[in-house]
Amino acid sequence: MAIIIGLLIPFAGTTLGALTVIFLKGEMKQRTQNALLGFASGVMIAASVWSLLIPAIDMAADQGKLAWFPACVGFLLGIGFLLLLDNVIPHLHLDEEKPEGIRSKLNKTSMLVLAVTLHNIPEGMAVGVVFAGIGNVSSGMSLAGAFALSIGIALQNLPEGAIISLPLRSEGMTRKRSLLYGILSGIVEPIAAAITILLANMITAVLPYLLAFAAGAMIYVVVEELIPESQIGEHSNIGTIGVAIGFALMMVLDVALG
Repeated sequence: MAIIIGLLIPFAGTTLGALTVIFLKGEMKQRTQNALLGFASGVMIAASVWSLLIPAIDMAADQGKLAWFPACVGFLLGIGFLLLLDNVIPHLHLDEEKPEGIRSKLNKTSMLVLAVTLHNIPEGMAVGVVFAGIGNVSSGMSLAGAFALSIGIALQNLPEGAIISLPLRSEGMTRKRSLLYGILSGIVEPIAAAITILLANMITAVLPYLLAFAAGAMIYVVVEELIPESQIGEHSNIGTIGVAIGFALMMVLDVALG
């Protein structure tokens, strides 16, 4: 039961963020959006290091393997996997007119939702692989540490839910549909988490690779999308401040609860 709750916490974060479309009118101010995107970036960077890469290195060492090898290989594969998805899945980022991925006849709304959904895949994997590691003695992971990551991902999902729902509402979509699309963008997280747990349980030796894979996938999202988007508009340091706050908060959560 605890694992199911842990897997659903990030989805709850996306849902709460999407609910802002009911209370707010128009789009979110650019400075606020930049701060929240920076915050999400900081959380994901810290989670990648403390919750994923360091445990992958420690676990490989305990298994008598080259400590750096699974982390390095898994990290690069995670980057490559998201790079592949980014070039194949048709999607459209905020404040852009030209879609990415293969050509399709999908409308703008669908491609906006796909863009956020694409970002949520590595976050779901990260939560899943950490909860999978709880039952593995050599992983050194605790239930509290897994919940710390889950809560951290949920916090950074709050702005993502709002950032997808509010623009849809401002373009004329009804509040209910805007809310629905915002919620649906996060449903992929518990699905990706469950699939990752199944893979990790089937092949225990692959756990260090999966930890690093999730880290690489999340870092790809941060570098490719979140940080550049946090710098859109008039030059300011608000996005950078958001990164610092998000990183520090996730680091504290992981170390204090892990």
